[in-house]
Amino acid sequence: MSVTNLKQTDSGEKKKALDAALQHIEKAFGKGSVMKLGADGQQVQNIEAISTGSLGLDIALGIGGLPRGRITEIYGPESSGKTTLALHVVAEAQKAGGTCAVVDAEHALDPVYAAALGCNVPELLISQPDTGEQALEIADTLVRSGAIDVLVIDSVAALVPKAELEGEMGDTHVGLQARLMSQALRKLTGSISKSKTVVIFINQIRMKIGVMFGNPETTAGGNALKFYSSVRIDIRRGKAIKEKEETIGSITNIKVVKNKVAPPFRTVACDIMFGKGISKEGEILDLGVDSNVVEKSGSWYSYKGEKIGQGRERAKEFLQENPKISGEIEKVIRANKGLVEEALMMTSAEAAAFAKEEEDAALAVAKSEKDKKDTAKDEPESAA
Repeated sequence: MSVTNLKQTDSGEKKKALDAALQHIEKAFGKGSVMKLGADGQQVQNIEAISTGSLGLDIALGIGGLPRGRITEIYGPESSGKTTLALHVVAEAQKAGGTCAVVDAEHALDPVYAAALGCNVPELLISQPDTGEQALEIADTLVRSGAIDVLVIDSVAALVPKAELEGEMGDTHVGLQARLMSQALRKLTGSISKSKTVVIFINQIRMKIGVMFGNPETTAGGNALKFYSSVRIDIRRGKAIKEKEETIGSITNIKVVKNKVAPPFRTVACDIMFGKGISKEGEILDLGVDSNVVEKSGSWYSYKGEKIGQGRERAKEFLQENPKISGEIEKVIRANKGLVEEALMMTSAEAAAFAKEEEDAALAVAKSEKDKKDTAKDEPESAA
């Protein structure tokens, strides 16, 4: 059995056929419908990301945050930190000059807590729709506008189909929500990619009935979201953080269950403090110890030979009071992990300006080539 050498086939005829096909496609569907991945000598660019507000999770995701133009699903048990993580992403995007929106299907968003996490609440767009169809139509319209950088839908389980809402209590509506999600995701995917929007679906956990072996857990809203998501994050509350007898937070375990932009299955633990959100200082301390940037001897933590605190909580307080040292350690950790100082972030206005520059550059190249061809045609005539 021999392997066909494709180079021996008539490449000239194939090229003509391909050019004709491309011309037909561009004529029917517009310029740019089909293109080479590295067209006009451009290098394939890294995937842009928006920081999650958690240094450990940014590292675990492999690209410095959640990918732009993709769908992310965050799921976990009740009170595990799903909305907290999503609001941290919103806060990071707003700090970088982005515009964000929350579709609050659960009607439970706390603006005071959102502000405590760093969100610019007066500038945050919020919608509290009545039905699942209305929520997804609003999401679709916002994404298609191209002006939104982060869109959070909280949550999939709360997207009630209109038929279910208008029916009686106890009526069975088999698969309505799953069909609604499947249709919405088919419509949304293309516009999400074009607009470079980070779309976060928060989801709840349900139990499969009659499962004897394996994991009985599943997520609400059918299977479509599992397929359409580029990143799936499983978040769960762990050990409580106590100050004397009072519980002031919890160690939260986060696992990247699916990742289309970097290797998956990475796990990270971070502190979520009640009323404050993810503790950046706690992560810097733990990752600093792992990277040998911060030394730990017994219960004492030290940096560059100087003691910064006895016990983890005291060391965290020191970093909070000394942002310059905290920033230094973070910078070294990011450099060691191959991450840039800030996750790549472009606002919608910057993205539009960048696209305009790209278009102008392409037109300039095309004009230059045309001028060269015209000059080459004129030369034989002048010689004659």
